[in-house]
Formats: sequence, structure tokens, C-alpha cells
Amino acid sequence: MTHPLFGSHRPLVAILRGIAPGEAAAVFDVLVEAGITLIEVPLNSPEPFVSIETMAKRAAGRAKVGAGTVLSVAHVDSVKDSGGMLIVSPNANPAVIRRTKELGLESYPGVFTPTEAFAAIDAGADALKFFPAELIGTSGIRAMKAVLPKDLPVLAVGGANASNFGEYLKAGCAGFGIGSFLYKPGASIADVAARAAELVAAFDAAA
Repeated sequence: MTHPLFGSHRPLVAILRGIAPGEAAAVFDVLVEAGITLIEVPLNSPEPFVSIETMAKRAAGRAKVGAGTVLSVAHVDSVKDSGGMLIVSPNANPAVIRRTKELGLESYPGVFTPTEAFAAIDAGADALKFFPAELIGTSGIRAMKAVLPKDLPVLAVGGANASNFGEYLKAGCAGFGIGSFLYKPGASIADVAARAAELVAAFDAAA
């Protein structure tokens, strides 16, 4: 059972770092077809706001599209203007989180310590992104989950993939952000589709 924040969306966030606008529509379509409907375009990709706008227009309620590597309030405004709904960051910047919520978007800041986690919660975060998850480890996540609000979903990002979803779910994670395992610049659409299907099958089996 997924957390209410995600609704009907499987809690797998596709991190499309490096995607170019010309690939956006085709990659979006195969991800949604496979069942991955939370999609982020990191802002250090080529023309990210063009890609976000392209995908957001195709979403039509089927998917939530947004940005990753969001480091400033100005970036939040630009994501909103592009039709994005998700704001994902590698860090927990209270100003970015507050602006995200002011604009009615969803805030997924990155945290590594309990101090960062509670600062993000105080600023209004909707979910926390444990990043890099492979350094925190499942034991660290389990320890932090013991003191975090029970109803706040956490995502493991950085090191989580189809082979270890079960371990992270047992540690208390609600879902995952998947980057290079799913998409790398220049990957064929067929490869992205196959990897997306593998991730969905692995998540569904583990959940």
C-alpha cells in the first residue's frame, strides 16, 4: 500500500539526469507505459525547463513531472512556470522548501542527518529524500525513522535499485529515486523501457 502523498502513483521517481528536450517526449511515454509516473528532470540537464514543459503537457493527469537538483528559490519559480509539480533537491534549503509550498508544489528535499531531516520537516517538506542512501545504509535509515514522524514518507536515493528494494522497504522507506540504473544520456528508448519494466516488477514484488 502506497503512502497517501503518492496516491495512485507508484513511489518510484525517475531521475533523468542529462536528458535533452529532444528525448523528453519518448522517454516520458515509455516510463509512463511501464508504470513509472513520478518523473524529475535535474536542472543540470540541457535546457531542463523545456523538457519539464514538454513532459508536463503530455502528463494529462497520468504522471507528476518536476525538477531535481533544485537549489534556489528562483529555480522553484521557473519549475512552476514550466508546469512542474515536484521539487527535488540534494540538500535541505528551508527557503526552497517554503517557496515550493507557497506555490502549491510538492517538496522532496535531500537529507543525510536527523538535524537536516527535522529542519526540512519544520520548513514544510512533503517527503524526505535520504541521499546518498548507500552511505546512510539501511541501519542508518532505520535509526532515523525511529525518531521521524511516522506518517512522513522517505525515499532512498543513491544506491537503491531493483536488487535491494526489499532491504530499504524493510528499513522504513516508502519509495525510491532511480537515476543512472534507469536512464543515462544516449540510452536507447528500448533500453529505458526494459529497465523501467525491471524496476516496476522488482518494486511490486518487494512491496
